[in-house]
Amino acid sequence: MSNITQVVNVDKNMTTLKKSVNASGLDQVLSSTGPFTVFAPSDRAFGKLDKSVLDNLLKPENKAKLVNMLNHHVVAGKIQFKDLKDGEKLKAVDGKELLVHVKDGAVSIDGANIEQHDVLTSNGVIHSLDAVMIKN
Repeated sequence: MSNITQVVNVDKNMTTLKKSVNASGLDQVLSSTGPFTVFAPSDRAFGKLDKSVLDNLLKPENKAKLVNMLNHHVVAGKIQFKDLKDGEKLKAVDGKELLVHVKDGAVSIDGANIEQHDVLTSNGVIHSLDAVMIKN
């Protein structure tokens, strides 16, 4: 079974995330034992951002900001879709909280909707989001 980095590297809907993870150096972390839960913004999610925001984050001098933004999408542990509870607060790797909202079988994390869920990997699980969660 592939690890998180390997899945992101081959998923045709996560090419922007792949570029971001590799530029940040997080590919090494997301290849490690884990387990991790990744709330992964799809290419469509990144497409909703102003192009200058992403271009800025991908500059070498902004690597720390990029790492922070990506870490906000990762939670330690393996959390499957069915285990997410309304009102639950998850602690992201960046130390900030993510609020789970469940309504009529749909789940959102900090306002970003989970589109595809439970992509199982050898070191965790990936849930695809329709938006990028950027915290200031």
